[in-house]
Amino acid sequence: MYTRSFEKLAHHLKSGHVYRREDLLPYSKAVDRDLMRLALEDFLEKVAPGLYYAPKISRFGHLPPNDKALVKAFLRDDDFLLLSWNDYNSLGIGLTQLYNRTVVYNYKRHGVFKLGDKAFDFRRPARGFPKKLTPAFLVVDLLNNAKELADENAKNLKLKIKNKLPNNLLKQAANCAKKYGKVATKKFFTELSSASST
Repeated sequence: MYTRSFEKLAHHLKSGHVYRREDLLPYSKAVDRDLMRLALEDFLEKVAPGLYYAPKISRFGHLPPNDKALVKAFLRDDDFLLLSWNDYNSLGIGLTQLYNRTVVYNYKRHGVFKLGDKAFDFRRPARGFPKKLTPAFLVVDLLNNAKELADENAKNLKLKIKNKLPNNLLKQAANCAKKYGKVATKKFFTELSSASST
């Protein structure tokens, strides 16, 4: 037998949404008890302390929460940039390593946090980050993180970037590096520019 409080809270939930505990307080007089019961009966999944996901169901079972919705609820903010290191492979410079890592550039949190079944690497870059992920920023970010990469093909990375990427992308990346690049990244593009102008 469901209580009125439980039914009110269950009725409020929308599949595919991520909720913070405090977001649900107005819908229940005994929120912790109701949340526990909702989780037991598969209406909700607890994805982190104080964070719940109302699962979207497909014919294959429960779909995982959307990364962006998960991070937005965790940060209580939408000022962040999601980036998978696997995105580096899309640049076409011969990188093939697959990484189980999603980086979240943000201004609030730092460290690795498990949300649901996935680990997110929250970083607060001193140089900031753009609103959207672009190929130019991807090149800059690749160079910024080059020392952390495990990919065997990351050897001679600067040479590969210089030789395999089109000139227009290199120019865009050089401009992007002025704002978001580490010292070594900026130096690479300065030297590249000097070499091409001689």
